[in-house]
Amino acid sequence: MTTGFFHDERCFWHSGGNYALTLPVGDLVQPLAAGGLPESPETKRRLKNLMEVTGLLSELAVHSAPEATREDLERIHPASYLDEFKTKSDAGGGEMGPRTPFGKGAYEIAALSAGLSKAALLAVLRGEVDNAYALSRPPGHHCLPDWPNGFCLLANIPIAIEAARAHGLLGRVAIVDWDVHHGNGAEAIYYDRDDTLTISVHQEYNYPIDKGDLADRGAGAGLGFNMNIPLPPGVGHAGYLHVMDQIIAPALERFQPDAIIVACGFDAAIFDPLGRMCCSADTFRQMTARIKTLADRLCAGKLLLVHEGGYSEAYVPFCGHATISELAGSATDAPDPLAHTMERRQPNARTAQFFNDLIADMAQELLGRG
Repeated sequence: MTTGFFHDERCFWHSGGNYALTLPVGDLVQPLAAGGLPESPETKRRLKNLMEVTGLLSELAVHSAPEATREDLERIHPASYLDEFKTKSDAGGGEMGPRTPFGKGAYEIAALSAGLSKAALLAVLRGEVDNAYALSRPPGHHCLPDWPNGFCLLANIPIAIEAARAHGLLGRVAIVDWDVHHGNGAEAIYYDRDDTLTISVHQEYNYPIDKGDLADRGAGAGLGFNMNIPLPPGVGHAGYLHVMDQIIAPALERFQPDAIIVACGFDAAIFDPLGRMCCSADTFRQMTARIKTLADRLCAGKLLLVHEGGYSEAYVPFCGHATISELAGSATDAPDPLAHTMERRQPNARTAQFFNDLIADMAQELLGRG
């Protein structure tokens, strides 16, 4: 099989503002020695470098892509938003929403990030590759049509979806978001539509703190087509796989999508500075195996993973390598340097049973109606 890998060095050149983690520098907030936001190029560049060193990259169909066009962007974002973004970008950068600072040229880099997602999806739908991974940066899953937030400046996945629909290549599509933060962008864009199933599994009350409730199920024609799976901190490896088996798989089976897109964040991993979920590289490998099996059964393997969050520069590359290796059906491995610590950092039997009961209750709530 052929797995496409879409990336571009220019995406690594996107820069943020004067932040310390997620706090603007000033008053009593000191600058960091390393500087800036946790959304840095290094997690992504080191992933690509690791794939190059192990040889995995040579097994993939590697591509760049052109920027998403203005027409592509306007299917999701109003012209007034794009004009303001472009003006500030040309003038040296700025900020248009919380935790979304950007430097000069960010408009073009964000359009390139969306373009990578679009090109990857079109390649999958046209049968040019069997499945694909888009190393998009800046990320997109928090971006609303007229309001960027959470490091996200353009809604990469919805832009790709609506471009594919405009080409007559896509009908029903499912977005599975396993970033540790709620996928509020896709939720807002597709909340009242029944042609797009949005599923977000995330750490409860992380970011955005007021979004991602179990009860938010969609509206109008979209009622029942938005699913939130808010998990308490510490659910860990077994809990995430239980969610995949008990909620996500049945939901996809019921929806019968023409394609599946994963908003692939690695910030549920252990030691991530912005999450507390204790997942491992093997968690992402096994979730990828499950979603790939579902895609093979439901939609002729039409599967795209789009890179979102993940802020441990040391560990994200191993999570990403495990994911892409599994996606490609490759035997090329990058052994997890933290594997030996994971068993002791997982929930004990009593806590695991509590998590499983909680997940069973959510499954009943989400799958029993809608």
